[in-house]
Amino acid sequence: MKDNYKSGFATLIGRPNVGKSTLMNYLIGQKIAITSKKPQTTRNRIQTVLTTEDGQIVFVDTPGIHKAKNKLGEYMVHIAERSLNEVDVVLWLVEPTTFIGAGERHIIEQLKKVRTPVVLVINKIDMVKREELLPAIDTYRKEYDFADIVPVSARNGDNTDELVKVILKYLPYGPQFYDEDTVTDQPERQIVAELIREKALHCLNEEIPHGIAVAIERMKMERKVMHIDATIICERDSHKGIIIGKQGSMLKKIGSTARYEIERMLDCKVNLKLWVKVQKNWRDSDYMMKNFGYREEE
Repeated sequence: MKDNYKSGFATLIGRPNVGKSTLMNYLIGQKIAITSKKPQTTRNRIQTVLTTEDGQIVFVDTPGIHKAKNKLGEYMVHIAERSLNEVDVVLWLVEPTTFIGAGERHIIEQLKKVRTPVVLVINKIDMVKREELLPAIDTYRKEYDFADIVPVSARNGDNTDELVKVILKYLPYGPQFYDEDTVTDQPERQIVAELIREKALHCLNEEIPHGIAVAIERMKMERKVMHIDATIICERDSHKGIIIGKQGSMLKKIGSTARYEIERMLDCKVNLKLWVKVQKNWRDSDYMMKNFGYREEE
């Protein structure tokens, strides 16, 4: 290891749906955080690790900072805001626009309270013309004193190499926290649950609001096949019918798309069985949230 090796923590913040998980998945080179067109997809703090010749970056992906509406919302906001002070550099993802809405203003207010260097990452540059980018940079520069500003495209990887160099600039010198092969500290069960939830969100499209969770009841390897029993939890009886679908068609679709992804991740055959259960108002229950893996670390 080089004498001038760096290693430290970076957190990704931004309004829901700005591309935080997509960016992290691109940098790591494999899927860890789930992505969906629906906002507030990431519910837990996910640590992923990028190891290069020059340094190791531990990314803490946080839920989007927003105004909380229920217990789950409060938990997500608290985790996001707490992580700002616990890292070496904050990456704030925004879209390339000159309009700063209420959501962004809320984040600017949070950033004014922290001492950590903030790098503005303007994502989705593949969606705008080059001449539209400079006014966007200028708009944000007037609002906050950023340590650096880096335009990227999380979707196709444009300028992400430059972003890695900029992040390393703000990390302290020191040895690796994790060995080279580590890409995440998430337990396998958690990732499997998140993959099933992602596929459910994709398949259900706009039909079901955000109130679904996935509980893994059993995960056991037998004769080179991973047997997984999982329950999709929703908040209403009407949602249960939609998730199951006509003669179970929707549940089969969710199961087969999730199984394909899980097999790729675990690199083995998977036998996935899915059930659907109604738990009214689970997002307002501390007990149920802990049950579904939304626990605060000590």
